[in-house]
Amino acid sequence: MAVAARRGRAAQGPRAGAHVMTRMLVSVRSVPEALLAAGGGADFIDLKEPGEGALGGLPVATIAAVVSALRAHGIALPVSATIGDLPMHALPRILAQVEAVGACGVDYVKVGIERGPEAFAVLDALADCGWPVVPVFIADRGLDAALLAHACGLAFPALMADTADKHAGSLFDAVPMTQLRHFLAQVRASGRLVGLAGALRTMHVPLLQALAPDFAGFRSAVCVGDRETALCPQRLAALAVLLRGQAVEPAPA
Repeated sequence: MAVAARRGRAAQGPRAGAHVMTRMLVSVRSVPEALLAAGGGADFIDLKEPGEGALGGLPVATIAAVVSALRAHGIALPVSATIGDLPMHALPRILAQVEAVGACGVDYVKVGIERGPEAFAVLDALADCGWPVVPVFIADRGLDAALLAHACGLAFPALMADTADKHAGSLFDAVPMTQLRHFLAQVRASGRLVGLAGALRTMHVPLLQALAPDFAGFRSAVCVGDRETALCPQRLAALAVLLRGQAVEPAPA
């Protein structure tokens, strides 16, 4: 089935001692933005609506149109899409939206995971739902070690950390470097890919290079103004050059 085929494309995390080049995930909201990001050096195309919150979802028709346009242009980059900002107690809605987004042909479905007791059951359900889900841990209040350990024992292709409040600073303002190092090391030890996002800008590239996640998500850094404005080709190209400047060893925990 199509889901299994897409799952087969999921890469594994790096081996111990391997050198990692952090790949650039660019969040887009339309076909023109997706094509611009793909031509500007993005390694992953991420579909979301920046005006609707941290993981604001696009209409499924838009998601399907972007996937179709990318493939029609011969662009085989991995594509992810968010389901929208849904509370952990709304598990039936979460699963229904995962199915709707996954059916659009994306390679990964991103689901925000808020801290709290209900999150464990959400992770269990997502791992068994039949779609390639990437849990995104919302880290504004730090990262929950027990929740992370639980997720690392489940069948997800990748795990991410992100922030919800893009006006409160970046991921690096919300989470200490020591905690981020532990997050990356624990995810890597489980054999999954690991990504970071959260109001990241070019000034954060040295910190990203020190941590060497498999991928980092950007929107604000590649727009002409704030994250709700249009993408800037020059900023896309400049960021791609910065990220590819040097592959480094993953940081120890």
